[in-house]
Amino acid sequence: MKKIVVTGAGGFIGGHLVKVLEKEGHKVRAVDIKPLNEWYQISNGADNLVLDLRLRDNCVRAVNGNNEVFNLAADMGGMGFIEKNKAVCMLSVLINTHLLVASRDCGIERFFYASSACVYNAEKQTDPANPGLKESDAYPALAEDGYGWEKLFSERMCRHFSEDFGLITRVARFHNVYGPYGTYDGGREKAPAAVCRKVIEAGITGNKEIVIWGDGRQTRSFTYIDDCIKGIRDIMDSNIEEPLNLGSSEIVSINGLVDIVEDIAGYKLKRIYDLNAPKGVRGRNSDNNLIKKYLGWEPSISLRKGMKKTYEWISRQLIEENKNRKGISRFNK
Repeated sequence: MKKIVVTGAGGFIGGHLVKVLEKEGHKVRAVDIKPLNEWYQISNGADNLVLDLRLRDNCVRAVNGNNEVFNLAADMGGMGFIEKNKAVCMLSVLINTHLLVASRDCGIERFFYASSACVYNAEKQTDPANPGLKESDAYPALAEDGYGWEKLFSERMCRHFSEDFGLITRVARFHNVYGPYGTYDGGREKAPAAVCRKVIEAGITGNKEIVIWGDGRQTRSFTYIDDCIKGIRDIMDSNIEEPLNLGSSEIVSINGLVDIVEDIAGYKLKRIYDLNAPKGVRGRNSDNNLIKKYLGWEPSISLRKGMKKTYEWISRQLIEENKNRKGISRFNK
């Protein structure tokens, strides 16, 4: 049994990670800035703390007396959020910086940092037929403005804390993680959840249209949450010092993603393309050669299977929301 801190525990990935660590028998301290009633999942067996980790004293309070830290805390969301909140995203650098200092001073044994595919050079993501981004493609640096630069800088901080202070750090570059118990509306949702919500709402309202950001030909790869959590655990426990991709190499266009969700729903929608909406790079995919070589990790859940699980969960949430509104439909307001 270890004493483990998970920051960003009130969020999507953090909430799932806390559940797994508790199931493994570890003593978990779960930390997030959001009030407890806004956490996506709450583990009653964890030491749940509401703290603003942009403040150094709170970072000391969070990590003191523990063995390991998983830092998943960041102010972020989907493309609609990060393109319009660059300064806000960059302020997350305070969280990782203060957590690293606190971890060094409090004798933390291992430190995991959740980075992102947004660190990759934008010039290598102009073709929808992206062959897969290798870890070396982060340099020469031309990261996603705001969020991507913060992640790349924080990766370097981890590296230098290892070199200068001996703190063992591990870094994973997440590629579009999705699944149940995540946000699906409000502006921070990512493409898989947003597409599911839009298709479900079209079925409820009878308005058989869907708005797609961009021309729909931009491509991504998406990683189901269960595969992500296993990858996090494998990377944290490994001896690999360099950042590793943690993603799927199953590339799909946004149009193709809509096709999958329509097939799950059992109906087709008229597509309306908003060419002025945030759309990010043209093509992004994960090259998994290094993580396969070092750890033997690769995704076990296909995009279609993962999207079906996600669709079913979001559908239940929307139906329940409608019931709780005492007959006043959110879709007809």
